[in-house]
Amino acid sequence: MKRFWTEVTIDADRVVTLDGRPVRTPGRVPLALPTDALAAAVADEWRAVAETIDPRAMPLTGLANAAIDRIALDPAAFAAGLSVYGESDLLYYRALSPDLLIARQQAAWDPWLDWARARYDVHFETTAGVMHRAQPPATLARLAEAVAALDPFGLAGLSPVVTITGSLILALALIERAGDADTVWTAANIDEDFQAELWGADSLAVQALANKRRDFDAAVAFLAALRPSA
Repeated sequence: MKRFWTEVTIDADRVVTLDGRPVRTPGRVPLALPTDALAAAVADEWRAVAETIDPRAMPLTGLANAAIDRIALDPAAFAAGLSVYGESDLLYYRALSPDLLIARQQAAWDPWLDWARARYDVHFETTAGVMHRAQPPATLARLAEAVAALDPFGLAGLSPVVTITGSLILALALIERAGDADTVWTAANIDEDFQAELWGADSLAVQALANKRRDFDAAVAFLAALRPSA
C-alpha cells in the first residue's frame, strides 16, 4: 500500500488517525492505544512512512495490532502459551564444558535465578546438558500467575522478548524493571557470543542476530511506552 495521507494525528481516545480517519487493525478495529507514549510512538511510525508502507519498519504498530486483534480475544490462552517457557527456561540448562563457558553462564544467569526466587518465592532446578529437568509445579504456577496478570498489550510486548531470548525469567525481569535491555540481551546470548569467540561469526549468523536484536529492541520500546511514567 502506498502512502495516501498527509497528516498523522492522535484523537482523544488515543486512536492514530490519517488525515482525520482512524487507522484500523487488520481486523478493522480502530487502532486505539492504552498510553499517550505508545500512541505517540505508533503515530511516529506512520509519519515516517515514505512512499510505501513496510510493516517491517513499523514493529510497534504490528505489536499493537496483535494485542487488539489476536491476544485480546483470549488473553488467558495466550498467557498460558507464554508460560510454557517457564518449564524449559534457557537459564536452567548449563554447559558441560569448557570451564570458561560454565563460569560465564553462572556469572550471567545465577543472579537472575536469584532475583526470580526472591521475587516469586519459588525454587528452580538447574542441570548440566540438554536433557529435560522438571520444575516444581508450584514454580510453574507462580510464573504463570505473573504472566496472566498482564493485559493484552503487556502480553504482546512480552511475547517477542520471551521467544527471542528463550527465557521467561529474563523477560519478566525486563518487564518488572529488574534489569535493562542490554543486560538481558547479553545474558540471553552467552552461548552464541562464546561460540563466535572460538570459531568466528559468519555473515549469515551476524545478520540473523541483528534481526533478532531489532525485534528485541522493538519489543522493549513497546513495553517501555506502556509504562505510565514513559
